Amino acid sequence: MAVKICVLAKQVIDPEMPMAAFRIDEGSKKVVPPPNIPPVVNGFDENAVEAALKIKDSQEATVTVISTGTEFALDVMKKPLSMGADELVLLQDDAFENTIDSFLTAQLLAAAVRKLDGFDLIICGRQASDWDNAQVPLGVAELLGMSCISLGKRVDVIDGKVRVERIIADGYEVVEAALPALVTVSNELGQPRYPTLRGIMAATRKKPTIWSAADLGLTLLNRPHASPFATFSYRSATKNARSSKARTRPIPAVS
Repeated sequence: MAVKICVLAKQVIDPEMPMAAFRIDEGSKKVVPPPNIPPVVNGFDENAVEAALKIKDSQEATVTVISTGTEFALDVMKKPLSMGADELVLLQDDAFENTIDSFLTAQLLAAAVRKLDGFDLIICGRQASDWDNAQVPLGVAELLGMSCISLGKRVDVIDGKVRVERIIADGYEVVEAALPALVTVSNELGQPRYPTLRGIMAATRKKPTIWSAADLGLTLLNRPHASPFATFSYRSATKNARSSKARTRPIPAVS
């Protein structure tokens, strides 16, 4: 049976852009993306794609990439497809603009994973290069009731388990967890592969799946200074069961 792998990726401002191009809008207190410098896929997330593709190289597997935001540069976000991923799902809605809120972002990504009927393995970059919070993967694992292994430099799927070489201060340790599980990886995993010409051509023919808040079954609020979502439906999970009875839980307001 094919291993279902999901990679969570983020579109970020190019960390190599000159400091002179970095600007914050005084009115909205938000970072303004420079118009002449295209965004990129977060570097650690490219490592996550590479980890998933290495598993796919060694056994039968499918790789789906999920990202959330308000506006995407498709040529940029299709890079994982050109590297060898099978599907791309973009969560795009004006209500998703508060991506600095790690808990909200985790809610959105977890909702997308449930809508796709779950995965055997979720792989994420250790952190994003814009805010460097390193919180979203842990939040997703908690919401989905999955084991979480952080800072992997090698990821293998063997006999229904994920085996990870996890970075520690003086080397690495080997950690195993039963599937389904979530793993974060670091750049010690190795250089992500370059897209081939064949992969680039195949990616241009693939259309990403685009979901809004309504598609995810999320209810919007029009209250100022509050989370844009009143409630969300989720399935509780246990270590040995992927889902159980659906229920509704309120989301705390965002200050």
